[in-house]
Amino acid sequence: MAFKPNYNQQRAERTRAKEQKKQEKLQKRQEESERRKAEQQGDGQQDAAPAADGGGEP
Repeated sequence: MAFKPNYNQQRAERTRAKEQKKQEKLQKRQEESERRKAEQQGDGQQDAAPAADGGGEP
């Protein structure tokens, strides 16, 4: 004999899965943002370094 469906439990599982997926997406977006910021900081420091020593040409 099959069990009677528990709609509340099924709904809770769908909601939990949806929330977990949303959190993973948000975390991935934050990591990408941090990576881009670190990349920009690295590029900015490399560009600024030659200009700080007088231009490099005599």
